[in-house]
Amino acid sequence: MDTSGLVVFARTNAALRGMNSLFRTRKVTRKYEALVCGHVAQDSGSVDLPLMRDYECPPFMRVSTDDHQRALIGLDAEVVGKKMLESPKDSLTTYEVVSREDMDGNDVSRLTLTSISGRTHQLNVHCAAIGHPIVGDTVYGFEGEAAANGGLDESALPEDKASAELQQAIASASAGKPMCVHAKSISFRHPVTKEDLSFESSSSF
Repeated sequence: MDTSGLVVFARTNAALRGMNSLFRTRKVTRKYEALVCGHVAQDSGSVDLPLMRDYECPPFMRVSTDDHQRALIGLDAEVVGKKMLESPKDSLTTYEVVSREDMDGNDVSRLTLTSISGRTHQLNVHCAAIGHPIVGDTVYGFEGEAAANGGLDESALPEDKASAELQQAIASASAGKPMCVHAKSISFRHPVTKEDLSFESSSSF
């Protein structure tokens, strides 16, 4: 996914091993800034929805439900691949509304997103699953390549969800532009020097 912003590179093998351990044990704090479709009603909240590989739209991800898990029963790992049959992964995202804005006459919200669990495509799926896909997301957004609404039924979305008409208008206005999600800050203790480090980067949207 085309996320802009901060990236961490290890310069030594020792630092690489240490950083891998920090990420694996969730000792790295990552915050993202995103524009999402519609006005998010709550000023802050969390999205606690497990993720799984999407057996209908590979290689993308979706929210795991009991029905989705039952659909995997009897599938041959040799045919669909072992990763497709992996157990769902606990996934948690917290959000804060920075501002509710207007983009070319369309309602959008600027959010600070914190990825607690750091799963593949987690922010994209979680935003879609609460009815507010990320602006410019051509995979999990309006008529994207992945399952709509993060794989959830329309009836499972909250009342403040962005309407299909609004999502379509925003998709048209943002066509050809980068996706509006930016790795804004990252904080961790250096695995070798033990120095507390924090970095920030401003978004371009």
